Amino acid sequence: MNTSNKITEILTYYATPGPITDPGDCGVLLTDLPADIAGLVEMVQGLMVHIFWAERYGLKLSPERQQEINLRWVSQMLSRIRELSGDPLQVKRPLEQKLVGNCRDHSTLLVTLLRHQGIPARARCGFGVYFMPNHYEDHWVVEYWCADEGRWVMVDPQLDPFQGEALGIQFDTLDMPPGQFIPAGQGWQMCRQGQADPDSFGIFDLHGMWFIRGNLVRDLAALNKVELLPWDGWGLGDKDEQALTREDLALLDRAAALTLAGNESFAEMRAFYQAEDELRVPPVIRSYSNKGMQLVDL
Repeated sequence: MNTSNKITEILTYYATPGPITDPGDCGVLLTDLPADIAGLVEMVQGLMVHIFWAERYGLKLSPERQQEINLRWVSQMLSRIRELSGDPLQVKRPLEQKLVGNCRDHSTLLVTLLRHQGIPARARCGFGVYFMPNHYEDHWVVEYWCADEGRWVMVDPQLDPFQGEALGIQFDTLDMPPGQFIPAGQGWQMCRQGQADPDSFGIFDLHGMWFIRGNLVRDLAALNKVELLPWDGWGLGDKDEQALTREDLALLDRAAALTLAGNESFAEMRAFYQAEDELRVPPVIRSYSNKGMQLVDL
């Protein structure tokens, strides 16, 4: 297959929804969408409030509202958004009418809006360096294909002007420079090669190689259009640290390399994911939400 055909295959794949980003019956809500990335990001921010930022905006969330972060499917998210307000999605809502979400939800919703318009897009799971000094914060962002420039552009749809000012952001969040977001595979390689401390990767009191490994498995799944929740676990992403074998580590090393390899390794990455039972998302996963561990059918 020549290079042109390979690119066409990749872009066709990421321009259509996967099971998580399929809006289902709520697709009727996705009309008159902004055509530019800035407008789409503003739309996402107008529909959703990040659970960890809510009080800084002045919104106190009830325990019931906090449970909205467990909505896994975009169709569920859109249904809840419609319940909270009957306004068109392009209308920015007051805080109390915004869906409660997190970085994964902002990213997955933006991917849905882009794919709905036939724009190739994918969510990425990894770590942001711009939240705390000397720390790699658990985070999700979006990559979309800029046809005019022939490249993937990285966007952080969570960071609105309020957050940007609070964090002292000095870069363009709609075209992020390299090094601001570390894909999980890169974090895995950095720590495996002794270039970084695994305990500097994570969130709150959750950190270490096991955390990086979970994000690596989630990033591989997201590149295969299965964008699960940050606390969903399966296979090698959910295996006890002490039980990992050399073969397991070699498999994870390979996964890390393929998630970073770029367009030229797309077909290999897809085949690898499909072939490895310990990495591919199974029909039943474990979800470690604030309700405790639950088995979830996908």
